[in-house]
Amino acid sequence: MAEITIVNEQTIQISVRLEDAILMVTEAFRDIPLYASDIVTIYEKLPVFEYTYFCFYAYDSAALFEFMLNIDPKQYNSFSLDAPDSFFYALYGGMAALYDVAKQLHPVEI
Repeated sequence: MAEITIVNEQTIQISVRLEDAILMVTEAFRDIPLYASDIVTIYEKLPVFEYTYFCFYAYDSAALFEFMLNIDPKQYNSFSLDAPDSFFYALYGGMAALYDVAKQLHPVEI
């Protein structure tokens, strides 16, 4: 489970692991229609970030991210994400497996 450290009332630090990416992929698979936009966005945009980092809020694709955290980071003015490369690689692989179905449900180009 993701670790959330409250630095102060405005800032949090988030640490995730490989298991958190697996949780996100599992949740996306459980409800592809709900997460179709996130799936498509993450799959199409993660390569731009060389697969090893990603800003979920840059493309309004944070529903899966927030599910995994079980909090709303937008309640804070800033947060940082500490994630191993394996988190992003697993997330990308999972989104790749769900992409074709999600793309049919969310065909808009991002």
